[in-house]
Amino acid sequence: MASHRKSRPAGTRVAGIRTPALATAALTSVALLSQSANAAPEADDKPSLEEVEKKVDDLYRQAESATDKYNAAKEKTAKQRKRVDTLLDGVAQRTQKLNEAREKLGSFAAAQYRTGASAPDTATFLLADTPQDYFDQTQLMDRMTGRQKIAVADYVTQQSETMKQRQEATESLETLNETQGDLKTAKATVQRKLAEARELLSKLTAEEKARLAAIEREKQQEAARKAAELARQQAAQQQAQEEAAQQQESGSSSSSGASSSTGSSSSTAPADSSYATKAEKALAFARAQIGKPYVWGAVGPGSYDCSGLTQAAWKAAGVTLPRTTWDQVNAGTTVSLTNARPGDLVFFYDDLSHVGIYIGNGMMIHAPKPGTYVREESIYYDGESSIHSVVRPA
Repeated sequence: MASHRKSRPAGTRVAGIRTPALATAALTSVALLSQSANAAPEADDKPSLEEVEKKVDDLYRQAESATDKYNAAKEKTAKQRKRVDTLLDGVAQRTQKLNEAREKLGSFAAAQYRTGASAPDTATFLLADTPQDYFDQTQLMDRMTGRQKIAVADYVTQQSETMKQRQEATESLETLNETQGDLKTAKATVQRKLAEARELLSKLTAEEKARLAAIEREKQQEAARKAAELARQQAAQQQAQEEAAQQQESGSSSSSGASSSTGSSSSTAPADSSYATKAEKALAFARAQIGKPYVWGAVGPGSYDCSGLTQAAWKAAGVTLPRTTWDQVNAGTTVSLTNARPGDLVFFYDDLSHVGIYIGNGMMIHAPKPGTYVREESIYYDGESSIHSVVRPA
């Protein structure tokens, strides 16, 4: 006997509800799409290796720029503190002289009071804090002796100078507080930028670090190629200059102007020789620092930042350079890149945040950035566009 019961439709049960197979498939698809949609932003949010490299380089550059601000504020703070100390010493000396002048006036007043040689208002005048107020009283001044008038004049002068120096000291202290604030701000900025760079690098996997190292090697190879190209250009230019000089010398020797021409060329020779001698000393010092760590704000002898190294190198040659790259770029004569000579300073980036000392053949010695050491490197280490200018400091 056939059953009168209808067969159940195929499907699955979810939470007590009969669900057709088509609906189940649809729900599964929606769930998968939802998971994919949620996962996609995470993958997109992660920067590429090239972006990480650029970000880290930018942070290091910003840290170098902040380091220059720190160096400038530190130098200004030291000068301001010295000025404040000098002013405070001056105030102390002036105060002592003021007290001595006051005592002299007091002794005059006491003597006149005992002898009855002066009227009460004369004693008041001699002991007043501001005796200048009484100067216009001709009758009172006529009663004073010459010594008393000199004592009064000395007192007024000392009082005026003391007040002036106290005001200067107060203003200098306020300026000192401001520069100390700038110093702290610059230091905090450097530390923050370096921390951000370290955090980015710490998130890289071993494979990403290896790829980053490979990218860096490619950049170094390209930089070396550009340096070699510059070296060839400089050699060709040097040869052309020597040939032109020889032709000029041979031509002038047979003319009446030989003596004047020879005198002109010999006048520039000592200057070139003097610079070469100083540059050789600066480069010898710089080479001796190779391998020492970069430390922001450092001027040696155990570590350096970029401008600290160039300043110390030229100091060894007897030439005083300012502390920061912003000031060093104005401490000499600007020359073209093809005319760069060993010892010249090569500045980088529009904000002048880096500097190295040229050693010839497109190479330099510099303190690159935190985590690195003083080394020889192509001036094209960060691309040709990064080179700002070349300056001959002596």
